[in-house]
Amino acid sequence: MCADTLFSPITLRGTSIRNRLWVSPMCQYSVEKVDGVPTPWHFAHLGSFARGGAGLVMTEATAVSAEGRISAWDTGLWNGDQQEAWRGIVEFIHSQGATAAIQLNHAGRKASTYREWSGHGTQPVEDGGWEAVAPSAVAFDGYAVPRELTEAEIGEIVADFGGATARAVEAGFDIIELHAAHGYLLHQFLSPLSNQRNDGYGGSLENRARFLLETVREVRRVAGEAIPIFVRFSATDWAGDEGWNVEDTITVAKWAAKEGADWFDISTGGLVPNVRIPVGPKYQVSFATEVKEGTGHPVNAVGLITTPQDAGQIVESGEADAVMVGREFLRDPHFALRAAHELGVEVDYWPPQYTRAKWRR
Repeated sequence: MCADTLFSPITLRGTSIRNRLWVSPMCQYSVEKVDGVPTPWHFAHLGSFARGGAGLVMTEATAVSAEGRISAWDTGLWNGDQQEAWRGIVEFIHSQGATAAIQLNHAGRKASTYREWSGHGTQPVEDGGWEAVAPSAVAFDGYAVPRELTEAEIGEIVADFGGATARAVEAGFDIIELHAAHGYLLHQFLSPLSNQRNDGYGGSLENRARFLLETVREVRRVAGEAIPIFVRFSATDWAGDEGWNVEDTITVAKWAAKEGADWFDISTGGLVPNVRIPVGPKYQVSFATEVKEGTGHPVNAVGLITTPQDAGQIVESGEADAVMVGREFLRDPHFALRAAHELGVEVDYWPPQYTRAKWRR
C-alpha cells in the first residue's frame, strides 16, 4: 500500500493542510470556572497534537452562546475573553505547522448536562444549570424536557453562530466547522424524530434543513470567501426508516454546498439512545464514501480508525479525502509522526527539540 496520499497536503480555498491525518473534536469538559474561556489544559491538549504532526487540529464542540453549551464546563466563543484565550492556542498550533479549526455548536435539548465525573443527566437550574431549548418539546431520553424555540429565537441562534464565526476569524482560526451531528441542535432540526414542528422549520426535509442552511449562509457571509467551512453530519440516526438517513444527508449536504459549505465531516448517531450500532474498526467509513460519491464534494471519515495502515488505506483508496482520529490521538499525541514512520514516509516537521527521539531506519 502506498501511504504517500495520507501525508500529502490538501488545499481548500487557499488554506493548505500538510497531511490528511487530522484530530477529531473531543470534548474535555475542563473549564473549571464555567465561563467558557479555554484554559492551560486546552492549550496543552490541542498543542500536543500540532507538535505531534497532525495536519489539522480541531477544537472540541465550542458553544456559540452560554445556553448552547453541552455542559457548564464547555468552551465557548461568545465573548472577547474567550476569543483572546483561543488566539494563544491558535498561534501555538500554527507555530508547529498545523492548521487550526474550530467546531461551533449549540447543544439544544442536550444542553445543561453534567460532565461524566460530576453527575448524570440534566444539571438543574438550582445546581448551576439552565433551561434547554430544542425544535420541539421532546426530551432526549433521561434528560429534562426542553422548551420549543420560537422562530425569532431560531434567528437569534443563527446570529450567534455568525458572531462566533467573527470571533473565530479574529482569533486566527483557519477553518470553521458547524456541528450538525451527534444529536445537537442543528441535527435535532434535521431529524424527524426530534423535530415535530408544523411551521417553516418542520415537516418536509426542506423545512427541517432550513435552520442549518440559514446558519451555513450566515457563517459564509461573516467568514468571507477565504475560509473553508466544514459541516459535520451524522449520516444516520441508526433508527431505521423513521429517522435521519444517508440519503437525507446527501441531499442536505448538496444544499449546504450551494450556501457555501466546502467539506463534509461524516459521523453517525447521537440523536436517540438504545439503537443498535455495529461498532468496530472503520465502522463509519462507508457512510463517508456514500456522501462523497453522492455529492461530489470532499469528505473525511471517522470512527475507530486506530492504525496507520487503516488511515492510509482509507485515503489511498479514495473512500475519503482525509481521516479524523480521536482516541488514538489521546493515547498517543504523536500518532501522526508514528504513522509516518510505520508507513515509511519521511516528513520534515519533527520538532527539533524531539529529533533525538526520531525512529531510525
